[in-house]
Amino acid sequence: MQALKEQFTADLAAAKTADAIEQVRIKYLGKKGSITNLAKNTDFHSLSIEEKKAFGSKLNELKNFAEQALAAAKEAAANAAPAKKTTGLDLTLPGTGRTLGSLHPITLIQMELESIFQGMGFTVVPSPECELEFYNFDAVNIPSDHPAREMQDTYWLKNQMLMRTHTSANQVRAMQKLGVPLRAIFPGRCFRNEAVDPSHENTFYQCEGLVVDKNISVANLIAVMKTLLSQIFHYEATVRLRQGFFPFVEPGFELDFQCQLCHGEGCSTCHGTGWLELIPCGLIHPRVLEHAGVDPNEYSGFAFGVGLTRLAMMKFGIPDIRLLNAGDVRFNTQFPTFV
Repeated sequence: MQALKEQFTADLAAAKTADAIEQVRIKYLGKKGSITNLAKNTDFHSLSIEEKKAFGSKLNELKNFAEQALAAAKEAAANAAPAKKTTGLDLTLPGTGRTLGSLHPITLIQMELESIFQGMGFTVVPSPECELEFYNFDAVNIPSDHPAREMQDTYWLKNQMLMRTHTSANQVRAMQKLGVPLRAIFPGRCFRNEAVDPSHENTFYQCEGLVVDKNISVANLIAVMKTLLSQIFHYEATVRLRQGFFPFVEPGFELDFQCQLCHGEGCSTCHGTGWLELIPCGLIHPRVLEHAGVDPNEYSGFAFGVGLTRLAMMKFGIPDIRLLNAGDVRFNTQFPTFV
C-alpha cells in the first residue's frame, strides 16, 4: 500500500491538466484501478480476523487519500486554466447595426413616373427588350436606309431580331393589343452601340408615352409634359421646345430641360450648352397609326420619350452616366429606399 501511495502521488504530481488528472483517477480508482482492486490482488482470505480489519482500515485510508488528492488537483488545474469564452448571448453588449437596402436611382425615377402617369389615367404596359425589326423600325416609320439600322447603332441578333434601340418599338404593338382610344407608357431598358462618355451609355433607360384619341393636338402634349415635370421636380422647371425630326411623329419637337448640375451655365454633362435633350415628342405620324390598324382620319395622338437615365441624373445630381451601371453598392446607398 505504501509503494502504491507513492506511485499514485508521483503520477498525480506529473498531471497538469484536467484530462491528465482524470487518467490518473481511472488508473487508480476506476473499476480496474490499482487501489480499487487491491483486495482482489491480495491473499485476503488467508488473513486472520484482526489482520482483515487492519487491512480494510488501511485500504480505506488510501482511497480517501487518493480521492482528496484528486479533488485538490482538479481544483488547482481549473484555477490555473484560462477562462473559456462564452458562446451564449450577452445582453449587455451593444446591438449589431443592420443596414437597410436602397433602390437604384433609375428604379426610383421609374416608380415615380409610373405613379404620376397612372394618376393621369395612363396604363403601364411591359415590353420586350429583344425586339423584332418590324416593331423597332418599320412600324414606327423608320426607312430601310436609315442610319440607325446600321451595325454601329444597333445590336443585331438573328432572325430579324435586335436589342431594342428605343421604347417606341412598343407603340404599334400596344395599339394592336389594347386598341384605341389609348393612354399608355412603356418604361424599360434600351441598347445602342454608342461610344460611352459622361452623358452617353450603350445601355440606358427610357419611358415611352402614347396618347391616341379623337381631336388630340399639340396643346394636349404640352399640358401633359408640364404636369409631368412639375410633379417630378416639385417646381416649375425651365424648359424649351424646339423643332425636331423623328420618323414616327409629325410635327416633331425636342423638349430640352435646363441642366440642373450647372443651372444653365454649361458643364461636361450638358457639353457646355446649359441644356439637356430630355423629351423627344410630337404628334403621331399617320403611317404609324395605319400600321396599328387605326384610321388616321378618325384618330390622332401624340407620343413622347422620357429619358429615365438623364432624368435620374438631373433629379439626384449625378454628374456621370457611367456611375449608374457601375454596380457600386456605395453609389446606391446615397439614395432613398422608397419614392
